[in-house]
Amino acid sequence: MAEASSPSTSLSALRPSQDDGASTPHTDAPQPLSDVGASDPAPVDTQTKERLEKILQSEIGVTTLLNRLKQSIAAARDYALFLKKRSGLEEEHAHGLKKIARSAQEAAHRLDSRQGSYGHAQDEISRIHEQMADHGLQFAVSLYQMSTDLNELAENIEKSRKQWKASGLAAEKKVQDAEGLVEKAKAKYDTLAEQYDRVKTGDKQGGKFGLKGHKSAVQQEEELNRKVQAADADYKAKVQAAQSARQELVTTHRPQTVHQMRQLIFECDSGLTLQLQKYASFNEKHLLGKGLSVSPLKNETGGGPKSLREVVHDIDSEGDFNRHILGFEGNSGSVAAPQVQYVRHHTLGSGPTTSAPGPAPTSAPSSQPNSTNARQPSPLSAPSQPSVPPSSAPGGQGPQTQLPSLSSQQSPDSFHSAAQYQAFPSSTSSRPQQPPSGPPYPTGPVYKPTQSTAPMMHPPNGYQNNLPPVNPVFGISLEDLFRRDGTAVPVIVYQCIQAVEMFGLDMEGIYRQSGSANHINHMKSLFDNDSSKVDFTNPESFFHDVNSVAGLLKQFFRELPDPLFTRQNYADFINAARVDNQDQRRDTLHAIINGLPDPNYATLRALVLHLNRVQEHASSNRMSAGNIAICFGPTLMGASGANLVDSGWQNRVIETVLLNTFQIFDDD
Repeated sequence: MAEASSPSTSLSALRPSQDDGASTPHTDAPQPLSDVGASDPAPVDTQTKERLEKILQSEIGVTTLLNRLKQSIAAARDYALFLKKRSGLEEEHAHGLKKIARSAQEAAHRLDSRQGSYGHAQDEISRIHEQMADHGLQFAVSLYQMSTDLNELAENIEKSRKQWKASGLAAEKKVQDAEGLVEKAKAKYDTLAEQYDRVKTGDKQGGKFGLKGHKSAVQQEEELNRKVQAADADYKAKVQAAQSARQELVTTHRPQTVHQMRQLIFECDSGLTLQLQKYASFNEKHLLGKGLSVSPLKNETGGGPKSLREVVHDIDSEGDFNRHILGFEGNSGSVAAPQVQYVRHHTLGSGPTTSAPGPAPTSAPSSQPNSTNARQPSPLSAPSQPSVPPSSAPGGQGPQTQLPSLSSQQSPDSFHSAAQYQAFPSSTSSRPQQPPSGPPYPTGPVYKPTQSTAPMMHPPNGYQNNLPPVNPVFGISLEDLFRRDGTAVPVIVYQCIQAVEMFGLDMEGIYRQSGSANHINHMKSLFDNDSSKVDFTNPESFFHDVNSVAGLLKQFFRELPDPLFTRQNYADFINAARVDNQDQRRDTLHAIINGLPDPNYATLRALVLHLNRVQEHASSNRMSAGNIAICFGPTLMGASGANLVDSGWQNRVIETVLLNTFQIFDDD
């Protein structure tokens, strides 16, 4: 009784005002429970009230209210179920939106995707979508809370309904039982009165009545008279009891039960109305939040976050193209190739030997034809008439003596062979004044342009290009390197990690930006020759190009005969990546990693601890765990054949390992 009586005070404001006959209008925001009734229609008139009270105070009043309250509870439960399902849909949509936004952002930062303003725009678009997803998650949480509140209200109302049902129906049944006893007492009283009348008048036609035993008629009459008097008194008592019970029912129990049942109905209906108002308000807030995420409001100065339209408008395709191309400006291969030079064949006689820029050559002798394409006689017939450059030594040296110098300056890819020019000076009869100990050609300014335009490819520390692979490192399995060198972590891995951590942790796009192919090939030849002589603590050893060091490390892992994660365990790693539960996926990967061969485990541990330090500087280098996983997924797990289809799962393996570095590996 105490539990159900409390709503009468809290819901007293739900009744329409009798003074002004008007109701308070709705507001957009959800109203407190005490204000919900303000939206009720105008108060009913007196005649309608009397009709309502007549029905409610009748014999069917309590049962009618019980059925109506049951309908209100059913409506609240049905709408609570709707809110719960809508919450699930919104949550699933928000999580899906976040997932595809992050996937699009990661795809935009892949090496094979556009960068520049497009990449920044993708970051902003992903941020906007994540804000929209956050609004969706908040909406889903609010709907779920509303569903919980409505279910709780329905449960409480149901408990009160059962309580008042028991007490109200008990009072009704008490009156019905009393009236039933009255009917029985009256029937007994009527029967005895009829018997007494027949005995008194001597009527024996009743069939069932007759004198039994040794009693006389007078005695029978007196006995029946006593019974009639007793039945009459019992009948009167039963009538009085029934009247008293009904009076108590009509004046106390039934009005109280009807009042409490009406209050429960008002409370349930008002609670449902409140949740409907909150649902409408939260829908508006949800849609408004999404709209402001797509197009935020500007402040008085016009500043503020960019809208989705502005973000897309800021994409500069031409600028991205120009910046991409100019990004190779410092590459050693971006310089102009040496100019092609013209060299006359010695059989065609003397004449200009080169068209390279430099001091202008002197004019040909008068006996030399002007046409360079015409077939000329052998220069041996006139060796005394070549024109001498100002910087050449005296002694009649002609232009033909400069021919070998060109071959000595050309790269190994030149179309002339060195043997051709080594044999030429000996066939010339006009070179008696060439010092035998000097070079076979004069050095002069004519060769400087060729030297200045060639890229600097001289290796530091006295190393030379194309060194023989004395102790090869690339293409050798980790097991073989361990047996040969005695180190669980290959020297090249240690050296590259050391260089990146010393000089490249804060470099934007480390492991994503490609280095110089020439530098990588040169450093590869150094390690294949003798890795013990390489020292990457000196940046001159890698041309001050940390990106090339990062590329060298990735190339080492790509050229392993068996990937670092091993082909044998490939299927187990992919199946582990498919596990949705993060803790279970981490534990499964941990167990597989513990089963790797010792060199693979030691190398993987060193690499993961290093990459974890790289991702700790993500604010500077923009290399999060996801971006690192994109760069190293196929590299460490294999990128050939059917493995390409699993690239997404490969990236998930690497990302999970990086996010749980110290749960999988110890840091010592």
